[in-house]
Formats: sequence, C-alpha cells, structure tokens
Amino acid sequence: MTPPADLSPSPTGSLRALDLQRSFTIGKRKIEVLRGVSLEVARGEAVFLVGASGAGKTTLLYTLAGLEAPEAGEVIFEGSSLYRQSAKVQARVRNRRMGFVFQGYFLLPELTAVENVMVPMMIRGEPGRKAALEALERVGLGQRAHHLPSELSGGEQQRVAIARALINDPGILFADEPTGNLDSRTGETIIDLLLALVRENQKTLLVVTHDARLAERGDRKVEIADGQIRMT
Repeated sequence: MTPPADLSPSPTGSLRALDLQRSFTIGKRKIEVLRGVSLEVARGEAVFLVGASGAGKTTLLYTLAGLEAPEAGEVIFEGSSLYRQSAKVQARVRNRRMGFVFQGYFLLPELTAVENVMVPMMIRGEPGRKAALEALERVGLGQRAHHLPSELSGGEQQRVAIARALINDPGILFADEPTGNLDSRTGETIIDLLLALVRENQKTLLVVTHDARLAERGDRKVEIADGQIRMT
C-alpha cells in the first residue's frame, strides 16, 4: 500500500482522512464502499455523516476510529498516522483518546450503571468509581448509578453509554446511529446531550445518522454517496 505523499499534521485538525479506499467481496462481487475518501475534521467540531442505507457511513466511521483498516489511504489522528502504529498502540489510542457510542448500548447486563461506566478504566487497570459517578452526574443519571441495565429505559441506557464513552476524557467521540433505537423525542434529547457535552469540554464529535433533520444540528453535515463524500 502506497500512502499519500502529504502526511503532515494539520495545526487545527483533530482527524484527517486521506484517499481512503475500502471494499467488500460478496461471492464473486466486489463492492467498493469507500472510493478515495478524504476529509478533515477540526478540533472541537461536530460533524454529522449522512447518506443512503449502504452508502458507507458506518464503514467510514469505523475506519476513522481505528476499528477497520483501509485497503489504501491514511488516517491521521492528533498528528500521528493511526494505522502505521502497532496494534497495541492503536488499542491504547482507542482506549485513552477516543470514545464510542453505538446504536446498541452494549452494556454488560450483570453490571450496574456505574460499573459499566468504569469498564474503560478497568481495562487500563485503574480505579474509576469516583470518575464514573461524576460522569453519570454529567449525563443526568447520578440517582440511577446502582441500577442494572434491565432497570433502565432505552434513553437512560444510552446516557450510560455516553458516560462510559467520556470516562477517559477522550479527544474525540464517535457515535454510530446513537438515536437509532430511540423514539424521536428521546433521540432529540440524546443529541442535545452529546452536543452540549462535547461543546462544553471542547471535544470533537463525529456522528453517523440516517436522520437528516438531526444532522442539521452539527457544525457541518457531510453526505456520503457512491463511495465518496459530498459537502452539503
């Protein structure tokens, strides 16, 4: 794989994608999902990725987040080439400098809300109960800290997931359809919360959504079509 020539970090950029290419093979068919995608997200910016189903929104998000390596191209995160680092370093970057919120909440059913929020710090071998309780307070769930996921509503479970994503004070938050399992009113509340938290703490936010109306809430909307991005 030949990387693009210009890999110099941007002084204002938090995340850069340079000529990303990604495809999948289904039977004898090769489906090109990302066709030379280049994108820069400024530090502290809230960017929403939109597009038709199957357009490659989630593939792009996962590639930018270090979860799916591109076949060609480069991802520069906070001035360093993400995929040129070892798997161990990539895992450390994801744990300490990135936060993730998904459509499915992925809470461990046997753990309480506060214990679920503590998981990223437990992976690092650090105590985190105090920080986890503070994170739950920030998302409005301080009084629900000792409840199991089964005792929480969908919106409350997503708030726990957001608190978990923020526990390590990441520089960027990736959210893949964070309102997909919620009714419209609860979804609006979750987007309000995400935007408030990242703006208050000057964090970068990248959200995949199928809801064009919600996408208008960000600083910028980026549409993916035919494996390429189109600014709107």
